[in-house]
Amino acid sequence: MQTHQYDVVIVGAGGAGMRAALESSTRARTAVLSKLYPTRSHTGAAQGGMCAALGNVEEDNWEWHTFDTVKGGDYLVDQDAAEVMAKEAIDAVLDLEHMGLPFNRTPDGKIDQRRFGGHTRNHGEAAVRRACYAADRTGHMILQTLYQQCVKQDVAFFNEVYALDLLLTHDLMAGDVPADEEVKVAGVVAHDLATGELHVFRAKSVILATGGAGKIYKTTSNAHTLTGDGMALAYRKGIPLEDMEFFQFHPTGLAGLGILLSEAARGEGGILRNSEGERFMERYAPTIKDLAPRDMVARAMANEVREGRGCGPNKDYVLLDLTHLEPAHIDAKLPDITEFARTYLGVEPYTEPVPVYPTAHYAMGGVPTTIRGEVLRTNTAVVGGLYAAGEVACVSVHGANRLGTNSLLDINVFGKRAGIAAAEYSAAAELPELPESPGAAVTALLDRVLGGDGTEKVAVLRRELQEAMDAGAQVFRTAESLEATLATIGSLKERYASVAVQDKGKQFNTDLLEAVELGFLLDLAEVVVVGALAREESRGGHFREDFPARDDARFLQHTMAYLRQAPDGGTQVELGAKPVTITRYQPMERKY
Repeated sequence: MQTHQYDVVIVGAGGAGMRAALESSTRARTAVLSKLYPTRSHTGAAQGGMCAALGNVEEDNWEWHTFDTVKGGDYLVDQDAAEVMAKEAIDAVLDLEHMGLPFNRTPDGKIDQRRFGGHTRNHGEAAVRRACYAADRTGHMILQTLYQQCVKQDVAFFNEVYALDLLLTHDLMAGDVPADEEVKVAGVVAHDLATGELHVFRAKSVILATGGAGKIYKTTSNAHTLTGDGMALAYRKGIPLEDMEFFQFHPTGLAGLGILLSEAARGEGGILRNSEGERFMERYAPTIKDLAPRDMVARAMANEVREGRGCGPNKDYVLLDLTHLEPAHIDAKLPDITEFARTYLGVEPYTEPVPVYPTAHYAMGGVPTTIRGEVLRTNTAVVGGLYAAGEVACVSVHGANRLGTNSLLDINVFGKRAGIAAAEYSAAAELPELPESPGAAVTALLDRVLGGDGTEKVAVLRRELQEAMDAGAQVFRTAESLEATLATIGSLKERYASVAVQDKGKQFNTDLLEAVELGFLLDLAEVVVVGALAREESRGGHFREDFPARDDARFLQHTMAYLRQAPDGGTQVELGAKPVTITRYQPMERKY
């Protein structure tokens, strides 16, 4: 087992991780661990844009952007964080431009901007052009640009290295560490895919930037690698997860596949139609129609299908119509997503509408942080030296529903903030002592899976989990569906103890790591469902058919889920609450 020592260790090399690395590496000795080659990170799949109130095309300002973010998040957004994000959005975009990101341009050479769902002018008067974009490859361009800058800056990358344990100075699982006790991070334990060897990375600061957990669902836009690793590592150490019941279902996944067609298609004029050819969003959001926030559009689509106005032989999807747009316009602004329609469905978007249906897309919840990226272990106490940014984190700029293009903004604004804060902390901190036998827990976990002679297969359990989540915890939820899903998860966790892998080798053993990732998915799916059962209201991406109204009296609060030791020696999910930070926008009815 090798031991390394750095001031700052960043886990994850997507947009948030590399943006953090650009800041920390100029101030402190920094290492970036990634289970993928950095340019394969999931930031590269983001298509539509990154928003900022530049006002290049239409009048705009950061306060309107803040209001749209708060309203779009159904008033569960922490408004101080939303203000920070909207204010710093402008510099975040300009930073990327100065790094060389090839944004689309207006005729006079400024960064072009297009409309996106939920982004309005003058507090809802009309849709506004706020999304800065590079065709429909914006995330890809951000990822490439940040990686080039990291290489230029000689950032130390450890690629295909999986972080499997988070080292803390205290055991938080029992829940008995006083709030005023100083708890620090000491590093991470990681598995080298190429050799099978364990590495201990000692650090004064650690930044989690591992992305989301969309693979708890079967129909998802997320890549196979989005297994919630950072969330699960923190959760298993007794650190809470915030608002995990809020999962976004993107309206326009390719029907039956879940592969994403960007909201940019509707931003450029695409129209959703049902089997009667009706532009049905006019009934659900009369003001901004197809550019309503994603949760509203996804529910409207699912409702059209449930009420018998779906399309196709099984009436199980709706249509995204681009046929009224000029082919040259489509080619210039939407080249990738139209090629997806041709490749995966055999549909020609010039002349045929594209079959679409909601797909699991984004976790609004995650590891709770302050606006500096510091990880919270209670509502107010932080873990010294531990930071998080991007989809793994919940600074709560997304609340109950994220607006499109705010994710690429989030990773840049809060990735930068976390990188600066982690480097500053490390400059003033001493290197914490490692726990005794720091690699023992990971060694035991891997040995159990490798040495197991059980009959359960990873792929079978993962499929059953994903099908259960799709059936019971997707766009529409009820107590009955959630309880059935929770029972299935409980059964799968019992069976997981008997999981075995065919590959017993050490080098490039992806079977082994998929087994570990399945454990992460089971833990996170349980948190999602337990939180959803407890939240007896409908808000944003969480819609309870048995409680269809928003209930601010009982539930205008964040859910905090803790993994705690149970009396029987096992573990259980304990729920707490955290107040929502409200500065200037009082909750009101959310309509468009």
